[in-house]
Amino acid sequence: MNVQIHALPLLIGVLCVYAIAYRYYSAFLAAKVAVLDDTRETPATRLRDGHNYHPTHKWVLFGHHFAAISGAGPLVGPVLAAQFGYLPGLLWLVIGVVLAGAVQDFLVLAFSVRRNGRSLAEIARVEIGPVAGVTAAIAILFILVNALAGLGLVVVKALGGETLKRPDGTLWHVAGSSWGTFTIACTIPIALFVGLWMYRIRKGKVVEASIIGAVAVLFCTWAGSLIPGSPLERYFSLSQHGVTIAIAIYGFIASVLPVWLLLCPRDYLSSYLKIGTIAALIIGTMVVNPELKMPALTTFAGGGGPIVPGKVFPFVFITIMCGAISGFHALVSSGTTPKMLSKESHARPIGYGAMLMESIVGVVALIAATSLMPGDYFAINIDLAKQPQWQPVLERMGFVMHDLRAMEAAVGEQLQGRTGGAVSLAVGMAQIFSGLPFFRHLMAFWYHFAIMFEALFILTTIDTGTRVARFLIQEVMGRFSPRMGRPDFLPSTLLSTGMIVVAYSYFIWTGSIDTIWPMFGVSNQLLAVVALAVSGTVLVNVGRARYLWVTVAPMLFVAVTTITAGVQLITQRFIPMLKGDNPALRFRGGLNITLTVIMLTCVLVILADALRRWLAVRNGTAKPVPDLCPAPFDPHRPPDRCC
Repeated sequence: MNVQIHALPLLIGVLCVYAIAYRYYSAFLAAKVAVLDDTRETPATRLRDGHNYHPTHKWVLFGHHFAAISGAGPLVGPVLAAQFGYLPGLLWLVIGVVLAGAVQDFLVLAFSVRRNGRSLAEIARVEIGPVAGVTAAIAILFILVNALAGLGLVVVKALGGETLKRPDGTLWHVAGSSWGTFTIACTIPIALFVGLWMYRIRKGKVVEASIIGAVAVLFCTWAGSLIPGSPLERYFSLSQHGVTIAIAIYGFIASVLPVWLLLCPRDYLSSYLKIGTIAALIIGTMVVNPELKMPALTTFAGGGGPIVPGKVFPFVFITIMCGAISGFHALVSSGTTPKMLSKESHARPIGYGAMLMESIVGVVALIAATSLMPGDYFAINIDLAKQPQWQPVLERMGFVMHDLRAMEAAVGEQLQGRTGGAVSLAVGMAQIFSGLPFFRHLMAFWYHFAIMFEALFILTTIDTGTRVARFLIQEVMGRFSPRMGRPDFLPSTLLSTGMIVVAYSYFIWTGSIDTIWPMFGVSNQLLAVVALAVSGTVLVNVGRARYLWVTVAPMLFVAVTTITAGVQLITQRFIPMLKGDNPALRFRGGLNITLTVIMLTCVLVILADALRRWLAVRNGTAKPVPDLCPAPFDPHRPPDRCC
């Protein structure tokens, strides 16, 4: 099984699979399952308010949606899962996105557009029943807090300074990434200017705004390299707690301001850097054609690994989320994006297409990580304090440090013991870029560029996630006070945003990557189960139950793997935390157990209620729920076609 291969044939094969899937499977979903129809007026046009509902250019919205869903998952998950070998992660990324992840994103977006841009919880309440609606709201809220905490923690690890303890007991201070922080900070005023340019100064001039924004982002990316060592460094070199506070402030502001002013243009600009970097990395990978040094399967596939303690089944499926399937995407597809979609046909490239692109990001991240020597990979991703106990094990497997000291000298930073996945991915990306002609002496530049790129990738999900959570809380408050449920009512907006920001900031402040990431994985995949169950119920309610297999097959697989992982996390990870002498550790263990049990229970209740609804519709004891946006009758309109 451990046959060494090069990246080029693997990458070409993956791209061919994705092209075929988009051409045929997404066309089938659009014509037969979602039945997209451009004669319908979308909520963005019908309910336009200039704040949340706003018709947006297809490619601007594609950029926003891709930036919103492309967080830490496709970058960090495949890197952490590389401890199992390259094969499990690769198979899950390719098969998962085609049959599960892209299907979920596309269908939830299409169904939300037909329901006035309602959130996933509201769709569950209307389509399944009040019990599922309330349960879904509770589950989504818990899951969303975990997701934002997991994403935010990766940003904190990538940008924030920290003090680490070496095996000999001495302390080592790692400065924050002033370059990355400066560049990311600059994208905020640039986005504000671009938003004003497109919608106020030069209304509708998307190309002009795009050129201005792209040039400004590239300039600020270069200018960031001048910050380290300058008098400005101390203002942008933040501690991990400082980065946490900055994330909270930004998330709050981005959620409160009108969507066209900051959120959409900033995500649109970020997408330039994201897509451009990934395209460059794909081309670089094809040119350099690195050998995958990690075996196809390692001994850790059987469990007991230093990075992901569980076995490859089920933990590879919760370690790699975004890139294969991610429940968080369903919140974006039923949150900001359906309120900005100008035509139903745009749901196919934005829903299915953006998810395929994110999966490409995951594949490239996996290639970058597995192109490192295994000994170097493990030396970076194992905590310094734990390395003495793992070193003999790794040496027996033939995994010894090979190029790490040379890479540390090249980038000017110590890399050993920098856990979390972000640093090892940055090193892998820098190695690929440095392998290109004329770039061989720019290892330090590419490393710091990659760190900044990862942080920017993640923060665009934080702002959208905060806004989606705000919508959810406002919907719940609206049941008690209609005024508090209005998205344009400022006191409600401030209160709901403050609640979600405080919640996820607490977990970022007190957590660590080895506890938050597995929790994030379980919660994220459970949300995917909910999204697929709700999508299946919509199909049953509108009379298209013959296509139920499209959602049920991936739903059952994700449910089995995630529930198994959740139970194992409780019994193998969280219960032992209760037996320690550290009160803070015991509290976190108890809190993790409580949250996991609540999420598992909520998902099981929703699945049972969805099954009840399916049987009721089949037996004729429940009335189908019609679309809220019926299409005007056109006798001359040609029939829908699949391909």
